[in-house]
Amino acid sequence: MAEDQNNLQAGAPPEGAATDEGPQFGLQRIYLKDSSFESPRSPAVFQGQWAPKINFDIKTRSNKIQDDLYEVVLVLTAEAKQEEETAFLVEVHQAGIFGAKDFDDAQIEQLLATVCPNILFPYAREAIDALVTKGSFPALMLSPINFEVLYQQQKQAMAQQGTSNGAGDEAEGTEPPAPESE
Repeated sequence: MAEDQNNLQAGAPPEGAATDEGPQFGLQRIYLKDSSFESPRSPAVFQGQWAPKINFDIKTRSNKIQDDLYEVVLVLTAEAKQEEETAFLVEVHQAGIFGAKDFDDAQIEQLLATVCPNILFPYAREAIDALVTKGSFPALMLSPINFEVLYQQQKQAMAQQGTSNGAGDEAEGTEPPAPESE
């Protein structure tokens, strides 16, 4: 009995259990690949009333590292403009390595375009917020993003154009929700 309990804790199936493995997906590592913060009008930008216009851009890209192993990079860019001049520009490349085994190509493409960015987004959002607050600006809390909807919109747009997009190509979302600034 104790041996069966140890097997369960280690993630191994109990003795005599069927090991009918289907598709497998897992996160290997999350890391910050690149980040930058610019505040070209400092310190003058801190002297007026803070009422910026925030522009937000999101991109994802993925590439196959080796069999069943993929790197996905979520690129978030936020620019705050005050009176048509840039108050700050922040960009974060949040990346992850994901294992995906026994999925067909369409399923892999969808995983890399939806599930992986959903996993990476909270880390990228926190990195953006940390950089903005370290620059002495009010917190920039980005609203959640529905990557499934963005993926479906992209697929529809590509179908209308008559082109196809592989999992290794760069994808750009259309009109993500606007970030909230506190």
